[in-house]
Amino acid sequence: MENEFLVDSQYLSKEALEKKHRLEHDPSSRKNHMEYLPGMEQIHSDICERVLSQMNSYDPSEYTARDVQAALEHETCSLRDFKALLSPAAEPFLEQMAKKAQRETQKHFGNNVYLFTPLYIANYCENYCIYCGFNCYNHIRRMKLSMEQIEHEMQVIAQSGMEEILILTGESRAQSDVEYIGQACRLARRYFRMVGLEIYPVNTDEYRYLHECGADYVTVFQETYDTDKYETLHLMGHKRVWPYRFDAQERALMGGMRGVAFSALLGLSNFRKDALASALHVYYLQRKYPWAEMSLSCPRLRPILNNEKINPLDVGEKQLCQILCAYRIFLPFVGITVSSRESAEFRNGIVKIAATKVSAGVSTGIGDHESKYTGKESDGPMGDEQFEICDGRSFERMYRDIAGEGLQPVLNDYLYV
Repeated sequence: MENEFLVDSQYLSKEALEKKHRLEHDPSSRKNHMEYLPGMEQIHSDICERVLSQMNSYDPSEYTARDVQAALEHETCSLRDFKALLSPAAEPFLEQMAKKAQRETQKHFGNNVYLFTPLYIANYCENYCIYCGFNCYNHIRRMKLSMEQIEHEMQVIAQSGMEEILILTGESRAQSDVEYIGQACRLARRYFRMVGLEIYPVNTDEYRYLHECGADYVTVFQETYDTDKYETLHLMGHKRVWPYRFDAQERALMGGMRGVAFSALLGLSNFRKDALASALHVYYLQRKYPWAEMSLSCPRLRPILNNEKINPLDVGEKQLCQILCAYRIFLPFVGITVSSRESAEFRNGIVKIAATKVSAGVSTGIGDHESKYTGKESDGPMGDEQFEICDGRSFERMYRDIAGEGLQPVLNDYLYV
């Protein structure tokens, strides 16, 4: 395929600026976001159609207080009950929802709270997503860590006591190809008991290769399940192809991954519909692949560099808590992750109710763990961060805070035999 992507904006040429302007103002200049590009595997799954059908027919305003009360009284949460719990009518019932969610969490997860940390190994990107700090038109410090640098970052993180790592890259096959990511997985397996990936979607055989290299699970943000809104946010690059991204988790499971994680970025579109679609994505796949470990997160849009093109729709902490409680009631066995995009106060509270996993010692930059973990200045260059975090607690502080709340911090619960 013709390589039309920018990998690093640096100082944009006149031609690049003209193309950027066309993409923003002339929809006809963009590729069809529902058509696969060459090399993209199609698996012909029915999950997508089922999720979209339910999401598109969902009208949150049609549910009443009586519907919410009935949902809270039912032993098992039906799809209709879940829709009621996501609706505005459920907001006055948040305390009752929290109590029911807490009971479900304790029943299936006890007092356990799992800890992990992300490691960004490259921030080169070929996509133009207007809300993302890594997008190819942003003039930021781009960096790709060498294997020696990756191992050093991993050593620093492992010395803190962390046992689970999530490896992330910008979405650029040219700079961060599958073999490069696979090498990083092999290194991670030396230092960590659990290795996750949050990278650009790939084909089934490539997920199989990455699993063989040591990856346990894959996280993919759909960003928004609203296909029309998605088109206006993702103007260029492989990420623009909505259905290929949607099927990523299923391809990962077909490739042998033990687990998959799902998320919408709340604030990009109607958050109630996105929350419904995210949960149903899990719900239907869970029934198709009952052996797989699945988890949900629901981060809110955070400030990023040059983000003057999008105003996030209002999603307050109260609404976020409502979504998380509804997730737990509807999907009692599913892990729920709350990221460092949220405040320490919110995360301290939600782990007592619905969340089962939190990140700690977080950096969304490239090559700066030594400076953040030890206070020692890094010898080499560093790459810019993807977005601003809110909860910057270290691993040690997070561990103490969780234990201080009467909960059990867990670093790993999986043994290879």
